Amino acid sequence: MDFKNEEKLVLRPYKSCDAKEIVKWCKDEVSFRKWCADRWEKFGLTPDDMNDKYFKNNGDCEQEDNFYPLTFVADGRIVGHMIIRYTDEKKETMRFGFVIVDDNIRGKGYGKMLLLLAKKYAFEMLGASKITLGVFENNPQAYYCYKAAGFEEIALEEDIYYEIFNEKWKCIEMEMVR
Repeated sequence: MDFKNEEKLVLRPYKSCDAKEIVKWCKDEVSFRKWCADRWEKFGLTPDDMNDKYFKNNGDCEQEDNFYPLTFVADGRIVGHMIIRYTDEKKETMRFGFVIVDDNIRGKGYGKMLLLLAKKYAFEMLGASKITLGVFENNPQAYYCYKAAGFEEIALEEDIYYEIFNEKWKCIEMEMVR
């Protein structure tokens, strides 16, 4: 990893002011779709778009006690973002999504560290017993980052595809168990 020994790394709750920085990281529509698939209709995401998706009018999280947007900070600078959410009523399985690192510092280990901190939070603080995520087959950098953080590819009965740019993008499902 390229971290300095004294670098302070923190995973904290997302704040609406974080969106200004995060929306800058997908500079083209291909990288945007690899990040969010079809979860936002249009490329050119604005901070308001992001905050509208995450928060109700009163500023509370979209789905109380189920949805956790997080921001990854290194030495006071926003360097990553993701969401985690429960996918079952028993609150045992969590799903990681919208995982992204500042495009200017990718490839330096920040993504893996973000995932490791989020894994610790999900297992130790939120009581999850399993974490899942999906990654497009055409996004090998993200796939290998997830593998390095401990996720394993799982076999599905039927492959999952998303229709993006009139192409079929295969989504690989991955998980880690406590």
